[in-house]
Amino acid sequence: MIQLEGVGKTYVNGAALTVLDAVDLRIERNEYVGIFGPSGSGKSTLLQILGLLDHPSRGRYLFRGRDVSGLSDEESSRTRGREIGFIFQSFHLITNLSVQENVELPLFYQGVHHHERRERALEAIAAVNLSHRTTHAPTQLSGGERQRVAIARALVTRPELILADEPTGNLDSKTGKDILAILERLHDEGKTIVMITHDTEIARRLPRLLRINDGRLSEGERP
Repeated sequence: MIQLEGVGKTYVNGAALTVLDAVDLRIERNEYVGIFGPSGSGKSTLLQILGLLDHPSRGRYLFRGRDVSGLSDEESSRTRGREIGFIFQSFHLITNLSVQENVELPLFYQGVHHHERRERALEAIAAVNLSHRTTHAPTQLSGGERQRVAIARALVTRPELILADEPTGNLDSKTGKDILAILERLHDEGKTIVMITHDTEIARRLPRLLRINDGRLSEGERP
């Protein structure tokens, strides 16, 4: 599914700042991988590169066997929209749209017919047990419910890869465990999941754990 070969990322804004340094990584289809590290370690930049939201400064990124390191913004957007689902810590829902409309949005941008959009959105919403909330606005939902909407939105394009950026970071511990249970079920159903976290309790329960520190990645022992 994913192979990084010597990937590095350097930002130049006056002085050069290297955020990732010679990262090698291989993730197989249907793996569930955690990337664990402190703030500023490079894990968010790594996730952005995996999700084609950013390009490496050097090295190669093979996604499903295809070198995507140098894709144009348009090609990256097309691949990202159809094959990768994102779950963010801060949900990124649009407050003046209903739950169903938020979940439909990625399909709208892909030009999917409104009947199919509705059917697939309702299917994704049911998968996260929110069918009773389809007409509600995000402001009418709890934090856990908003994160479930974000998961449904990630699922609606039927991606094989799901990237989760601190998906329980804004939730209490019980609600966070409920979200982790949904991700574990999705993994059991065949999804490939990569999650970044700095939470040691979450890191302990992930099937495979990688550590990142100062832009360098290694197979990690449990914290």
